[in-house]
Amino acid sequence: MVIFWGDIALLYGALALTLLIRYGTFAYGAHFADHLLPFTFIFAVWIFVFYLFNLYQYKFLRTALLFQTVMLASLVAGALSMALFYFFPGFFGLTPKVNLLIFILAAAALKYLWQHLVILRFFPQAAVPILVIGSSPLTMQMVRHLETHPHLGYRVAEWIKDPTPAFHEDVSRLAAQGVHVVIVHDQLIGAHGVAQSLYRLLPREVNIIPFSAFYEDIFERIPLDEIKEEWFIAHVSVHRPFYDRLKRMIDVVLAGALLVVLSPLMILTALAVLVSSRGPVVLKQRRMGKDGALFTMYKFRTMYHNSSGPLWTRHGKDPRVTPVGTVIRTAHLDELPQLVNIIRGDLSFIGPRPELEGLAEQYAALPYYDMRHIVKPGLTGWAQVNFKPSASLEEAKEKLCYDVYYIKNRSLFLDLMIAIRSVRYFFTNRR
Repeated sequence: MVIFWGDIALLYGALALTLLIRYGTFAYGAHFADHLLPFTFIFAVWIFVFYLFNLYQYKFLRTALLFQTVMLASLVAGALSMALFYFFPGFFGLTPKVNLLIFILAAAALKYLWQHLVILRFFPQAAVPILVIGSSPLTMQMVRHLETHPHLGYRVAEWIKDPTPAFHEDVSRLAAQGVHVVIVHDQLIGAHGVAQSLYRLLPREVNIIPFSAFYEDIFERIPLDEIKEEWFIAHVSVHRPFYDRLKRMIDVVLAGALLVVLSPLMILTALAVLVSSRGPVVLKQRRMGKDGALFTMYKFRTMYHNSSGPLWTRHGKDPRVTPVGTVIRTAHLDELPQLVNIIRGDLSFIGPRPELEGLAEQYAALPYYDMRHIVKPGLTGWAQVNFKPSASLEEAKEKLCYDVYYIKNRSLFLDLMIAIRSVRYFFTNRR
């Protein structure tokens, strides 16, 4: 949010700087009023492009590619701004050729300076010291992640891997030294002596956070290796009638509208598949849906007819895919027939991606895999916008952590965020 509001301020600052450079000190004020409203619409485009390029994700803040990404995002936003000004001159009332060029350069420079020189230096200094209690592979992963991402706002002041009889004195000492956040492993919360010591910290304004909850907030996935069945009973709500009915209504209306609008594109895609290689135009696949029920899912065929091979997704070039199929897959046009599945009720727009029947049988060996079937599967989902297609059982387990996160936190707002991230992935191929 700091970066977001800062970007809004710097875009208006870039506009003021542009007009100051272009018209000088005395003439700039009169022109600012003329440019204010049109450029406010343009700024919305810039903010959206910044989002598409991951510039509002903490994972991206420390990357060495920050300069290149900011410049590329500014060029894309600038090109879209030019298109809007010249295609809709009557609406905007301006055709700012030189002004727009100066603005693009000014906005790009200010954006980079803001995100690099201010953000990357501010957050490490404002890091909150925390105490971590407990030890596991995921705990080690979290500690290392916090150490390499100080802009998250946390600094591990101490890590007590195995509480000893002197545990109470240790946590009391750290609380006295200004540690106000304690992350404790879920299995240790009820351990003898640990709960009593942590309870005594509450009057000292120390926040006690279970490891699973903190891990979920940091990584936006559920640490399945660290939880038990009790966690699902306490945190997963299955029956949400208002949300389910409203989501179903949105699915039907939106899918019907898209079928009408995209029908010419679907016809062209079908013709391309038909003339490029022999075989059916539309494939019918048996997929696992809600409550473990099987349904038929439709996709445009992108492989050679009767191709055989592993069910796993192949990384890199797949020889089974036709040249036309490669283009169709890159543009995600092969998924368009699934709009019919959405209208039929087999799919929703947002939900865990349904797996092939054979893969679902293999994945059933994963712990808690049956949980992903308590909601309707989707055309895209939280796992799809955060993780690559799985090519092994281990990767499928990683994706399951994201699916369970969605099931626990599903809401119309989260569905909207997944839809926006899916748009970003469509245009930039970034997760």
